[in-house]
Amino acid sequence: MKKRAQVMNPKDNVAVALVSLKAKEKIVIQSGDLEEEIVLLENIPRGQKFAIKDIEEGDQILKYGEVIGIASSSIKKGERVHDHNVRGPT
Repeated sequence: MKKRAQVMNPKDNVAVALVSLKAKEKIVIQSGDLEEEIVLLENIPRGQKFAIKDIEEGDQILKYGEVIGIASSSIKKGERVHDHNVRGPT
């Protein structure tokens, strides 16, 4: 089966869509030694991020093991992570 999303670092709470993904699609992601199936809550365009765990408002968004932003609202597992729910890390 072709990989459809990538978690860059085991510390990350987001994955990156390698292809465009559809809402309600089930996708298997791997993070370190863990493998988990996630049901997407909305369409995720290729190259965009989605949450691999619930993220509370004010939590750090981690990609490549680094803080890339702060959640400006709660983000559910399987939801797109983009500028509508993330603000800069400062």
